[in-house]
Amino acid sequence: MYKRAQRHPCLLAYCFLSPFAAFTAITFSPFTSTKMSTGSPAASIDSVTDGPEKQSLGDNSRVKLKLEDLNWNHSFVRELPGDPLTDIVSREVLHACYSRVSPSAEVENPQLVVWSESVALILDLDPKEFERPDFPYLFSGASPLKGGLSYAQCYGGHQFGVWADQLGDGRAITLGELLNSKSQRWELQLKGAGKTPYSRFADGLAVLRSSIREFLCSEAIHSLGIPTTRALCLVTTGKLVSRDMFYDGNPKDEPGAIVCRVAQSFLRFGSFQIHAKRGKEDLEIVRTLADYTIKHHFPHLESMNKSNSLSFSTGEGDSDAVDLTSNKYAAWLVEVAERTASLIAKWQGVGFTHGVLNTDNMSVLGLTIDYGPFGFLDAFDPSFTPNTTDLPGRRYCFAEQPDIGSWNVGQFGLALSTAQLIDKKELNYALERYGSKFMDDYQAIMTKKVGLTRYNKELIGELLNNMAVDKVDYTNFFRLLSNIKADSNVPNKELLVPLKAALLDIGRERKEAWTSWVKRYRAELSSSGISDEERKVSMNSVNPKYILRNYLCQSAIDMAEQGDFEEVRRLLKVMERPFDDQPGMERYARLPPAWAYRPGVCMLSCSS
Repeated sequence: MYKRAQRHPCLLAYCFLSPFAAFTAITFSPFTSTKMSTGSPAASIDSVTDGPEKQSLGDNSRVKLKLEDLNWNHSFVRELPGDPLTDIVSREVLHACYSRVSPSAEVENPQLVVWSESVALILDLDPKEFERPDFPYLFSGASPLKGGLSYAQCYGGHQFGVWADQLGDGRAITLGELLNSKSQRWELQLKGAGKTPYSRFADGLAVLRSSIREFLCSEAIHSLGIPTTRALCLVTTGKLVSRDMFYDGNPKDEPGAIVCRVAQSFLRFGSFQIHAKRGKEDLEIVRTLADYTIKHHFPHLESMNKSNSLSFSTGEGDSDAVDLTSNKYAAWLVEVAERTASLIAKWQGVGFTHGVLNTDNMSVLGLTIDYGPFGFLDAFDPSFTPNTTDLPGRRYCFAEQPDIGSWNVGQFGLALSTAQLIDKKELNYALERYGSKFMDDYQAIMTKKVGLTRYNKELIGELLNNMAVDKVDYTNFFRLLSNIKADSNVPNKELLVPLKAALLDIGRERKEAWTSWVKRYRAELSSSGISDEERKVSMNSVNPKYILRNYLCQSAIDMAEQGDFEEVRRLLKVMERPFDDQPGMERYARLPPAWAYRPGVCMLSCSS
């Protein structure tokens, strides 16, 4: 099932864009490949592949509720099979999608570290509620939320390509689901709130270090326009938690903390895999869970009919056509595949590396989920991985993310196939759609980043090659690129002046290579007919000035561990406006200092 093979078609485009095909990809091809449709299905299928509804935070007609007045609606527990046992002993949980558990982390004078008013408004929660004296107790789990119904989810997953069997929410406890005034369903979840039946040998807790990283990155990724789980708040527990950060046999005590994560659903690929892997008795749960997910999160698929004309040829003859209107599960898989492809294309665009793309860390809604040893590119290096556990094979490095996304979608599709919800043609078609969607989105993103009106494979490919050779800072370079003028009268010796801050310590030969590229780039700009000023505004709207570099996180963590939370809050405010210049905040756009390359800052383990 697992093999080294030629790249999936989705990476053909990525290879064109990035000349690093020497990094062998792990690809997934469960069945005989189908040919790409010769038609143009994208236009008709886009109507059923939009991401979750965008949140509008207008000021005038907001509903602002107290915590006691939230509109709870616990569909997951109400409609899906649950664990009949209520203990938190680590054990195999069979024939169930969840276990009822309550937060159990010990708390002593918990403190509110940081909060997100924009998330509160999505939930219809009055931001003044953050000022309540009992707020840290409610969101550490020490006091129950009125109307809540807590549980931990059961799921499995492939970890580093190997099936790991039951995993589940080992330290995450959902407080319940609520419906806001727009009838959007939101799930509130405490991470680090104590043991569950899925904790295995762990303590179910989390430390301040990892909780700050998760909170800040959730909000930073959202502000970059990338689908993600959100974070409402972060509280300290007042207790110490022992962690062996480097897995070297030297654990140390760290401050404990709990982050409240928010998403329309925390369902993962592994939520379906676990039941498909358990055989006949649990296969019906796959169907039940799929029906639940489509009903609540993909309702447009319930009302499809032949008039939607979502029927596509696989290139093998009329008998092999894939009719998405006749099988909602196939249409759903295609949408999940396309959301995943679009998500990863956006990651590649901003230089984000997740670090742990196991199938249990893949959202069926196409959200970035589970922030562990993540990292944004500093110096451009396609083989970059922020995860020390990933170093031997670099399976989850930056350049491999598109292929891994395809492999993971394939595994999710196999779970649906095992439950006889889809057939081989439909699975293969979904994988082809993943490839096409990734190519389309990534090329569009890169075209916008360089300020062109059409995609130029050779120009962008050479640019990325030059950036890799000279270890150019990914974020700062693209931000500076908008300063290049289309003026053909600029002398050769001045062509690189706008890029000087990014092209550090390059010799004569490399200056010539960059000058040659800028000349071709300038010629392309001249032919676009767009003014320099208009292009600069457009490029700066997609090329952030501020990203959540690991050293910025660490600076905030160091202060927070001493009881000073102001830097965490300040960093949140900067990351909420990544595309704005923010005068006075320039230090947050600086290159990493020398100390940032020490272990535990630029690279991290999964220990948290």
